[in-house]
Amino acid sequence: MSDEIKNVKTITILMADDDPDDRMLTKEALIENKLANDLHFVVDGEDLMDYLHQRGKYNKDNAPLPGLILLDLNMPKKDGREALAEIKADPKLRRIPIIVLTTSKAEEDIIRSYDLGISSFITKPVTFEDLVEVAKAIGTYWFGIVVLPNETQA
Repeated sequence: MSDEIKNVKTITILMADDDPDDRMLTKEALIENKLANDLHFVVDGEDLMDYLHQRGKYNKDNAPLPGLILLDLNMPKKDGREALAEIKADPKLRRIPIIVLTTSKAEEDIIRSYDLGISSFITKPVTFEDLVEVAKAIGTYWFGIVVLPNETQA
């Protein structure tokens, strides 16, 4: 393991993205960086909210509260923008750090996302090598440097 991320905290990461290739590549990029986090996936904003509220097919056993959410803005049913607004309006969920990881480069999306309380806005890299570098930076910053709220108190 690299020196930069040797003191990594293990937290649950929840990725909300409808693209199966993006989910698989992100998982591979995290593995490539030896980030031993519990990684869960949801495919749209409705699924994201069900996971966070442990409704429907989700419960405390299969849907632990995430310590970090990777959120795509462009998803079916309920898009990431709508889900983001709901999460940040909910006192039980609003402290969860959210990194928008999306193909959007629209200034309107960047501004609105930060206005709603995201922690970071990242445009999805085009190559796997660049995604590995983004995953490394996320790991170093979010799991090695930042102090996050305790998941049980979030």
